[in-house]
Amino acid sequence: MEQGADSAAARRMARVASHLRPPTSQEEEEVAILKGSNCRAKGAAPGFKVAVLGASGGIGQPLSLLMKMNPLVSVLHLYDVVNTPGVTADISHMNTGAVVRGFLGQPQLESALTGMDLVIIPAGIPRKPGMTRDDLFNINAGIVRTLCGGIAKCCPNAIVNVISNPVNSTVPIAAEVFKKAGTYDPKRLLGVTTLDVVRANTFVGEVLGLDPRDVNVPVVGGHAGVTILPLLSQVNPPCSFTSEEISYLTSRIQNGGTEVVEAKAGAGSATLSMAYAAARFADACLRGLRGDAGIVECSYIASQVTELAFFASKVRLGRAGVEEVLPLGPLNEFERAGLEKAKGELAESIRKGVAFANK
Repeated sequence: MEQGADSAAARRMARVASHLRPPTSQEEEEVAILKGSNCRAKGAAPGFKVAVLGASGGIGQPLSLLMKMNPLVSVLHLYDVVNTPGVTADISHMNTGAVVRGFLGQPQLESALTGMDLVIIPAGIPRKPGMTRDDLFNINAGIVRTLCGGIAKCCPNAIVNVISNPVNSTVPIAAEVFKKAGTYDPKRLLGVTTLDVVRANTFVGEVLGLDPRDVNVPVVGGHAGVTILPLLSQVNPPCSFTSEEISYLTSRIQNGGTEVVEAKAGAGSATLSMAYAAARFADACLRGLRGDAGIVECSYIASQVTELAFFASKVRLGRAGVEEVLPLGPLNEFERAGLEKAKGELAESIRKGVAFANK
């Protein structure tokens, strides 16, 4: 009897500690993988399984922390090619419901992805002073292609949130990878443009003297420079702006990332606000998966809103991912001109992503 109790205690301790030491062999990995019934403490509420790919980076660490705080997350897998054991140990000490486990390096990618409901991809190198999003392309494009190959194999039905820049190109890359694998579902592939909305709400709130939490600005197009098109004529609560305010707000929203890169003076890019925006969007996706009604966010997706294959606009989220793509609505003259500029640059970014995935 005593021997049986000791054995059970040993198994419990091994399970609790497994997330702190990534498995070093295939045999250990098979034993250690968290599955269904043994991934939660007794009595804990059910939730969704979420993976963060690039969890040790400038966006990945605060994003992982915020996802650990989300009550809809029951299992949180943290993957990166460096430093995941430390990040995992740190975040796992938070007394919230999600069970956390870390995965280190390419050999553990498939284990990190198996059974996930939502996969968030902030992996890649950040912008530095003087860099455009296109400067990031060659490195980040390859990273996204590799990670999406793992998703296609291990969790083809997961909702995928792509953060890695340039989003205008990396989302088309992901789509091509999934098409080749025969797993592509455009409703489940979403580029995260929420930071543009968050900035727009903040900057408009400043101009109007409103709490930014009470402001909602649709931002459409893409996620870089002139492709970011805030629809200031559709701000809620309804309001009017002078032409000077429209020019100022549009420029600041479009160049918000550059503002942060320059302010950090070589020490990084917009990591904290991006993590906040990504966590907000991920929460919206999880609430949609849960079946909540009326979940509307902006996202860069496969679209028929324009002649472009991908376009950011308002979408209604649900159990299947994107359940409805909402129309652009009426645009004023300034916005119509901005839309034409955005489409020209977006078309090239999409072409570049598709070409990379197929070379």
